[in-house]
Amino acid sequence: MLIRPAAPQDLPAIQSIYAHHVMHGLASFEEVPPALEEMRRRFEDITGQGFPYLLAEERGEILGYGYCSLYCTRSAYRHTLEDSIYVKQGQQGKGVGKAMLKELIVRCETLNCRQLVAVIGDSANAGSIKLHASLGFVRAGLLRSTGYKFGRWVDSVYMQLPLGPGDGTKP
Repeated sequence: MLIRPAAPQDLPAIQSIYAHHVMHGLASFEEVPPALEEMRRRFEDITGQGFPYLLAEERGEILGYGYCSLYCTRSAYRHTLEDSIYVKQGQQGKGVGKAMLKELIVRCETLNCRQLVAVIGDSANAGSIKLHASLGFVRAGLLRSTGYKFGRWVDSVYMQLPLGPGDGTKP
């Protein structure tokens, strides 16, 4: 499996993976899959800020993608990023997400970022919670019933990983 930077030509496959998660899962609180042009705008915004946007590929097939973006846009948050990982249906549990998240962590540390936050949709999302915990993220909080999707209330789980020296020194 190859982990590499995503490119504009990968966006149709990325949009397809994300659309599946929007329509069938709780990892995203979006309810309508964004069109390809909106995915392109988001990609350009993230990569234009110098943040990593990666994908996993095997024998020419895109197995998943992940990126990091600002956790919040206010200036004091500039050293804290949020990760997003989406794995193609049928490829979960094969190490795709872990390989991408490992590389995202390395790349975020080189950007002098100090914290990486995961906002995980659904407190029952054991796969994502386990993935993040396996790479050192700790549970930082739970916001109950923050989303309403598929006819039910959905929690948000917050997990956090210090990057590099974390908050031990000034950035």
